[in-house]
Parts: sequence; structure tokens; C-alpha cells
Amino acid sequence: MFEKSNERSEKPLVKLVVVGHVDHGKSTLIGRLLYDTGALPPEKVAELEAVSLRRGMETEWSFALDAFQAERDQAVTIDSTQVWFSSSQRDYVIIDAPGHREFLKNMISGAADADAGVLVVDAVEGVREQTRRHGYLLHLLGIRQVAIAINKMDLVNYDARRFNEVSLEIRQYLAEIGIEPSIVIPLSGRAGDNIASQSENMRWYDGPTVVAALDQLQPSSRPDSQPLRFSVQDVYKFDARRIIAGRVEAGTLKPGDEVLFSPSNRTAKVRSIESWNRSDTPLEARAGQSIGVTLDEQIFVERGSLGSHVEDAPMLTTVFRATLFWLAQESLTLGKNYSLKLGTQQTSVQIQSITRVIDTDSLAGRDAETVARNAVAEVVVRCRSVVALDEYRDIASCGRFVLVDGYETVAGGVISMEGYPDQRSAFAVRATNITSVDHRVTRVGRATRNQHKGGVIWFTGLSGAGKSTLAMQVEQQLFNRGYHVYVLDGDNVRGGLNANLGFSPEDRTENIRRVGEVASLFADAGMICITAFISPYQADRDRVRSSAGDSFREIYIRADVDTCEQRDPKGLYKKARAGDISEFTGISAPYEAPSSPELLVDTAKNPVDDCVAQIVGYLESEFGIGPAEVVPSIKLVDQR
Repeated sequence: MFEKSNERSEKPLVKLVVVGHVDHGKSTLIGRLLYDTGALPPEKVAELEAVSLRRGMETEWSFALDAFQAERDQAVTIDSTQVWFSSSQRDYVIIDAPGHREFLKNMISGAADADAGVLVVDAVEGVREQTRRHGYLLHLLGIRQVAIAINKMDLVNYDARRFNEVSLEIRQYLAEIGIEPSIVIPLSGRAGDNIASQSENMRWYDGPTVVAALDQLQPSSRPDSQPLRFSVQDVYKFDARRIIAGRVEAGTLKPGDEVLFSPSNRTAKVRSIESWNRSDTPLEARAGQSIGVTLDEQIFVERGSLGSHVEDAPMLTTVFRATLFWLAQESLTLGKNYSLKLGTQQTSVQIQSITRVIDTDSLAGRDAETVARNAVAEVVVRCRSVVALDEYRDIASCGRFVLVDGYETVAGGVISMEGYPDQRSAFAVRATNITSVDHRVTRVGRATRNQHKGGVIWFTGLSGAGKSTLAMQVEQQLFNRGYHVYVLDGDNVRGGLNANLGFSPEDRTENIRRVGEVASLFADAGMICITAFISPYQADRDRVRSSAGDSFREIYIRADVDTCEQRDPKGLYKKARAGDISEFTGISAPYEAPSSPELLVDTAKNPVDDCVAQIVGYLESEFGIGPAEVVPSIKLVDQR
């Protein structure tokens, strides 16, 4: 609307978003700020005065921003308007974000890239629902520099006591969500009190004016000191060069750097950095710059790849936690496919579960089966393919996403990996010069001799659900019936093969990876291998299924947390509740129940003997072979 001069300014630039409840005077405040700092051209001022006069009102400063006739008629800001203005200390881009709940999507779009925020509160009405919601959104978007403008002080006769009441209320709310306002200013946007000069009407206030307070805000520096993140936009052929184009989201990149591209895990060295409209060759690229690079070898890189230095790579995962703001008219649907956009990455996802819906008024959480429009929720997101990401608190640009349904943006959110592992190690292959050796004893031959097929029988469930108890009894019964069977139990394996692993998400993943590979070898040898492991992550169990192939059977030993805690055979729940065990599954760490196991055994409702009989009957039907399946003439071992 108001364009910045083409002349280069040496002053720091601050990107500022102004938010607040509808009718609390955001646009009026900004219009008056522009006027008092000389940013409004004289002809614009004359136009505002003439329009206001025709409408029989005092000069309406909000008209400087409300460019649409619909906004003037309804006195409500619809679009996010960006304007430039300058003080003696700073250059500013001011974003006037919509206050009405119908236009919160525009507000989020406007606020996403801001360095700081101004939250406007009406001195008459005080803190309203929308005030709290906008404050929470500033928190959600990671905006920590916040100034509070208590507007319309002229309508409360510039009463210091009323100012203190409203100031205390908003400070207390923001403190609960981790925001400490830099300043709370009493003002009148319409009358110009405390905008650019101290108000004679509020001599009891000795703090800074709006302009002085803004000049105390710090512009966000480019995150050059963070780990490198290079988001690939596209790959172009230019002359004889293959240029990988994208944006440096964080860190720095130089020729000669070895770059790892995720999620493919391919690496190459940067041969050169390419930039458009420059006669010289850049010696480095920094956060915020859009560039191209050429590599020393032709590895496969595509749009959506995320480049990093090898030693400090992003996480790879198919599942993550998120705090999201739901924007669509239609409520969030569990299990429905949405499109995730994370940087230049795009993949299909489902909301696996809703942890809680947050009341932005009281900040209380509640259980819910769905998320309605304009609600904030903590959810678990399951991705169809592997994505590369960072937690929002570490690198904001790589931890912020949107969800799309068809062509509509339905949610925006930020990422947390709390309780979930970095799956990168599961995709890494370090061994080289490996040649597989074929066995001379076939799987059919082993099954013929054993009179049963080999298999991986994967018991999963919470601690205390009965996995080990059932596994040992099933093993005994199958053994008595002539089966070659062995149990790999979680505690037993951790005393030997996996004694060097702890219980972090990454160690849990490695624990299951090792056990899965061993169990698959047992099955290949013709044995029935029963595993009794919590194995809380669906991705880990899916990986074992992929390794074991058609010999894998997932059996969900189901019991709810209350039942397991009442049993507590090892006293682990008691220790977890006391804080002696961190990251305990079902209490302080997630458990992802199987969505479609081959067999579900409910130990909360059925006695042990019935559960054992159910499992044994299933396994005999799946892995036993009858006389018609015996192949007596098969040569089991090459006798040469």
C-alpha cells in the first residue's frame, strides 16, 4: 500500500505484526502512527479528512489501511495490510492483521514472518476472547518480543486505575504462555496520545511512547549461526551446469562444503554457488538468501530435498507431534488424508491422534475426538513418506508447516519430536563391500523337516499387558506339540545383545531394529520366534515387518493403562509416577497401538488360559503344515 523508497537504508529493519480483538483500534493506531511520523503523504491526509467529513465523523485514521470498501462499510479489517514507515532509529514493515475470527487465516499468514508483535487491547472492554486467542497465536508462531498497547484511554478519561487493571490482566495471561511483554503503553490512537510524543493527559505515565518502545525492539538477525538448512526448490539445466536452486533457511554454505541431502541420505561437495544478477561468484551463502549450487558429482536431488552439513543433519521421521491451529469450516477428521507442506517438501499425512484441544481463554486442555474451526490442538501426525525436519524451537523455518485439503489451507502448526526418535539411523547404511551368500537349505526344506513354517510372532503392548507371560506359556505349549520355537523377551535381550542401549526414543528404535533382524534370522532358520517387546513406535514395527516379509505376524496384547498400572508386576508404573523413570511408555512417552494387527488379544477382559489358547490356535493355523504339504523327496542339503 505504501511502498518503501528505492533508496537503500542503512537502518535496521523490524517486521512488526499488530494484532488484537476486532474493534479494539489496531488500524486506527497504525494510521495515527503513520501520520505522526510523517509517513502519510499530504494528499492521503487530505483524502482521509474529506472521506471522514462526508461520513460526519472525526478524521478516521483506520481508513489509511482499510483499502477495501467492504472494510470501510463494516469497519473491520479483512486482509493483512503491509506498510513501511521509519523512525529515526529503525525501518519498519508493519502488518495490520485482521482481528475478526473469520479472518484468522489472514492474521496467521501475516504474522508468520514477524520479528515482534503489538497486541492492542481496548481500555473499555479489556481482555476479550479474541485478545487471548491472538496472544496465544503470537506464542504459537514463536514471536517473543511483544508490546502491549492499551488503546482508547480517552474513553475512560485517561484513568490510571483502569489502565493498571487491564495491564495486569493481559500480563498474567501472557505470563502463563511464556511471553513477557517488553512494555505496556496507555494510549489513544484517535487522539494521538503517547504515539510519537508524551501525552499531557496521562502525566502519571512516565514510560516510552509507541515510537520509542518500537525503537527498543530488536530486529531478528539471520540465523547464520544455526546448522545449515538448504531447502531445494528445483533443479535446472543451465549451459553445461546442473544447478540446484533453493533457499538457505539457516546457517552458511560455502564451496567445498560436503552437503547431505535428506531424506535420500546422499552426499556431495559444493563445487560453486550461483547467484542471479551478479557479475562475481559468491564465496558463501547465508540464511535468507535464494541461490543455486553446483555439485562435484551428479547425485539424485529433487524438489523437497533438504541440504545440511553431514555432522549436523535434520531429523528424519514418519511421525511427529504438532501444535496446530485449525482453520477450516469442516472439523479435523482423524484418519483423513491431508497434504503436508513443510518448506518445499510435500507428502500425504493423517492426524493419527488428538492429544488435547487447548482452550485459548483458560489455557486448559481437554480430551476431544475432533478439532473445530479456530481451535488450537496438540496432535500426532503420521506421514506416508519420510520427511526431514527440525523442532520448531530449534530451527523455526524447518519446524513450521501447513495442512492442505484439496486446494484449501486447513491448518498451520509447529513441530515437536518429544517422545519420538530421529529415524535417520534406521535408513543409514554404513557397511560397504558386502556380498550376500545364498543358503543351500531352502525355506521349504526346513519347513518339511520341522513340520511347520518359520515365523516372526511380534507381541506388542504396554508394560504389564501380559506379553511375557503369554509368550512363555505359548512357547511351552508349541514346544510340547513339536514346534521349534523360541522367545526373545525385552528384559532378557537388554541383558545381553542390547545391554548398551538405554530408553531414549533413538535407543528404543535401535533396540527394536536389532531384535527384528535377529527374529527374522530365526524365522529364516525355520523356527517360530516369539518376541515380547513394548515396541511403542509403529514405524519400528513396520520396519521389522518389511524385513521379515510374509513370515511376520503382529499380535496386539491389549490392556488399558489403568489395568496395566493395577497389575504393575515390576513396579515400573509406581516408579514412573514418582518421577524415578523418565520417558515411560504410556505415562510420559507415547505408545502407538497397532491399527490393523493380525491378531488382537485382550488381556483386560479375558483370563490367561483363554488368551494362550487363542494365540496357539491362531499360530497352528498359520504356521503348521499337514501331510499334503510335506515334500519328502526334497534334497535338504547338497551332499557334494
